[in-house]
Amino acid sequence: MQIRKMRLMLAALGAMSMVLAGCPDGGRESLECTTDADCDASEICHPDAKVCVQTCTAAADCPDSAKKCEALSSSDTRQICKCTTPELCQQDERVSDASNLTCSGQYSVCVPSGTTGPGPTPTTCSGEGQSTCAYGQFCSTGTCTVVPAPTCQNYERFDQRGDLGTTGPIIFKATETAAVETYCSPSAPKRVKVTISAYSSNPFPATKDELNGLFWVDVDGDKHSGAAVVAAGGSNYVVSGTNRERADIVLSFCVAESSRTLSLGVYFMNGNFFCHQANY
Repeated sequence: MQIRKMRLMLAALGAMSMVLAGCPDGGRESLECTTDADCDASEICHPDAKVCVQTCTAAADCPDSAKKCEALSSSDTRQICKCTTPELCQQDERVSDASNLTCSGQYSVCVPSGTTGPGPTPTTCSGEGQSTCAYGQFCSTGTCTVVPAPTCQNYERFDQRGDLGTTGPIIFKATETAAVETYCSPSAPKRVKVTISAYSSNPFPATKDELNGLFWVDVDGDKHSGAAVVAAGGSNYVVSGTNRERADIVLSFCVAESSRTLSLGVYFMNGNFFCHQANY
């Protein structure tokens, strides 16, 4: 009888372990760690970012939230899964709530928003753009905020997400104006001007003609040259800052006179994908 009870107990424990193994987050609330012992068996504690990162031998070993399998650093050959965008980190199934995760531009691993690795970054700021916020965030009404995750159809149908990243220029704002102008043709006489604002760790080119790596994406997910829709004239391309770290760029689109809305996706190579619904 005792043997039978033991077998039943072992069977129940086995079934329970299968259920627990099926939970993608395992009940974990945070990826933060101080040593490898704080992480799962397939993970290590990133020595600088201080978050648990998954080890790998190929990209196939990595989750969708961090699909690149690369050396931890130039001096550490251990292979880990690295992220490319804040939006993908917010799909990390290792934690019960990934909405607060972003992709560290410094280490390319998913970290809690407001941190870059070794310690917290400022949560308050002034002005707009990056200000004193972490790279990938922007100053919004005095608070450092993660740039909006793309949810538009343009992004959902976009199949070249390898273009995106966390090290390129970060687009944080877009505004629009619209008017019938001679700039456009009679068949599509209304000119919609969408001004995007971005910051970069590298200087933006001094002139519009030197601009490259900027793309806009239509509702079918197809990308097009951003520079091609920046009209000539200094007011359409304005860079500022002591190191030309900010750019305000006007993209011009010609639409039918009856048009009242335009769905737009825009990004820089290795930067974030920014969705904007222009209503005019």
